[in-house]
Amino acid sequence: MTQHRIHRVAELLRQAISDIVVYRIKDPRVQGITITDVQMSSDLKSARVYFSSLADGRAEFHLQGLTAAEGFIRRQLRLELDLKYIPALAFFYDTSFDNFDRINKILKNIGPSENE
Repeated sequence: MTQHRIHRVAELLRQAISDIVVYRIKDPRVQGITITDVQMSSDLKSARVYFSSLADGRAEFHLQGLTAAEGFIRRQLRLELDLKYIPALAFFYDTSFDNFDRINKILKNIGPSENE
């Protein structure tokens, strides 16, 4: 399978899952999250879905909500998308924004050196 097709399907899934999470799931555990990335397996039968939240420190709480809603999300994907297989979904918290924030705070705390 070409990498181009894998990336296209991953982006299609990211957009569809984002819409489902925002507009169709009423579970308060998934409120306020953003789907940041989807990485597909080479056979398109499994996907790693990365999400972030508004730095509320409740990643595990959100992860439980998404895991509980996996069946609903897959059903909605089956109705919306014309794919041969709807992939199994595994959800992971995306720490890149937290890392960026931490590095940014460190850089702000570093003042100009006394020699300058």
